[in-house]
Amino acid sequence: MSRPANPVVVSAALCCFALAAQSSDFSFGGHIKFGLANATYPVSSRFREWTGASTEDFALSARLNLDWSKNSWSFRAEAQIAALGGDSIYISRNASDNSAMFAGLPNDDHRLFDLTRIIADKDRHAALVRLDRLSFGYTGDRGVIRFGRQAVTWGNGLIFNTVMDIFNPFDPTALDKEYKPGDDMLYGQYLRENGDDLQAVLVFRRNPATGEMKADHGSFAVKFHGFSEVGEHDVLVASHYGESLVGFGGNRTVVGEALWRGDFAVTFVDDGSVVPSAVTSLTHSFELGGRNVIAALEYYFNGFGQRGGRYDTASLQSNQSLLKRIARGEMFNLGRHYVGLTATIEISPLFLLTPNLFMNVEDRSVLLQLAARGDIGEEMLLLGSLNVPVGPTGTEFGGIASTTSDLPSSIGPSLSVQLSVYF
Repeated sequence: MSRPANPVVVSAALCCFALAAQSSDFSFGGHIKFGLANATYPVSSRFREWTGASTEDFALSARLNLDWSKNSWSFRAEAQIAALGGDSIYISRNASDNSAMFAGLPNDDHRLFDLTRIIADKDRHAALVRLDRLSFGYTGDRGVIRFGRQAVTWGNGLIFNTVMDIFNPFDPTALDKEYKPGDDMLYGQYLRENGDDLQAVLVFRRNPATGEMKADHGSFAVKFHGFSEVGEHDVLVASHYGESLVGFGGNRTVVGEALWRGDFAVTFVDDGSVVPSAVTSLTHSFELGGRNVIAALEYYFNGFGQRGGRYDTASLQSNQSLLKRIARGEMFNLGRHYVGLTATIEISPLFLLTPNLFMNVEDRSVLLQLAARGDIGEEMLLLGSLNVPVGPTGTEFGGIASTTSDLPSSIGPSLSVQLSVYF
């Protein structure tokens, strides 16, 4: 159930913008991003029913960032304005049984504060304005405390970082990972003299159906990060949407100067089951043909993933734990066992090429991705990616079955490019 934007919160944010703009203790910046995307669909794909052989999409967004600080106090506000257009918006409104494949418009139905306003949402176009960050904080000699909309990133996964990063993790295949969505939370950190630190978050959420704030929709988590002679280690204890989670992770240098990192977590699901998940990887830096390369091999076990490689909608309906996490944006993969390969190749100091491979081990389907990053001067960045799914019909990347059509939900090669201008 949608709620109107809170006028008190919005007015307070605008006042803080105005006051900070008159102060010498603030910094102001932001960016403008313009992206284009093209996706193709096989002859047997059900998506051809709506868009034909391909889809074209665009996205234009501006982000205004304001940071104000005086003595130990700080204020942060980041506003985002976005306009979207294209065929994928139309598909997302119609492919209800495969909605997880297409990201919908952001909303604050489940957050404490409604700071998102949809300006337009019709046919193949949409526009919105939102406050993606809005927080007040105090920083002492050893501690930090902040309240408001903010983001935290935990975990040691390099490609699949969803084991211990339970708050809005990035899709492994995402082109732009500069900003993750924020949550309304109370955040605290205590730093010890030896560099160890203790972080705690209390996330406030509402029941989207009723708008009421419920404890079993919120989260409370505590993470300890420590150092030792051989590496770093993490311990996480959390209550997340009414379910308990305990996690352990860390990283250390191993043979040949390679870096090992990994996470292991156990979730005590509300149906009484205990679900483990894990991610582990090896990263190594070397020189190839006179160019610097950073390569990584990662294995990911998704304990909530679908068993037996059956990803049709009817089979997935029996795995509500997985579907809930996909709907909340906490998971992006349907299966249980994955291997990821990535390498960042420094073609030049200003141009990086990153080939990626994401493989579902159980059904042998693969997503191949070639990503590129080019710095165009000091204030312009160009990103691009080519995605090629490979696999037979019925597999995760080859095209899962649909309950509303005899044709599978198959997607062919896709291309996307984004230009960012910073100020």
